Amino acid sequence: MSIIYRRRSIRKYQKKDVPDELVKEIIRAAMHAPSACNQQPWHFVVIRNEETKKKIAEIHPHAQMSAEAPVVILVCGDPTLEKCKGYWIQDCSAAVENLLLRATELGLGAVWCGVYPREERVKAFRELLGIPEHVVPFALVPVGYPAEHPVQVDRFKPERIHYEKW
Repeated sequence: MSIIYRRRSIRKYQKKDVPDELVKEIIRAAMHAPSACNQQPWHFVVIRNEETKKKIAEIHPHAQMSAEAPVVILVCGDPTLEKCKGYWIQDCSAAVENLLLRATELGLGAVWCGVYPREERVKAFRELLGIPEHVVPFALVPVGYPAEHPVQVDRFKPERIHYEKW
């Protein structure tokens, strides 16, 4: 549970590369997320190119940190892989959360930047990265060694729990 409580959105990174082995490890964790009918409708685009990362920062108004992150991962959903229609969004959300938790466990920092359902962002990422029309850019995750350490916050709100009925 300490990983869940320790995970924070990290937007500042050290100027230190993230090894390919660690990138594969956090994507491996993402691929172990639960998915409806075990459909696993995800794809991952790993971006290290400096020019591409600068363009990402221009495309996404809340992803300026992408230009400074050593690596950026774009999580995409592929509705053509669905066995249980309509659940790819939940499946990809679970994959992103697993990715974030594993990154934290490995001493990395990351932040979830939403792409879908903003059509202008979806279109821009398709064009920038050559993503096929049937694949949907879902979330952008800049990753690196943290250069900031936000304070842990207790987000537990017992007033949001309802038993038996509302």
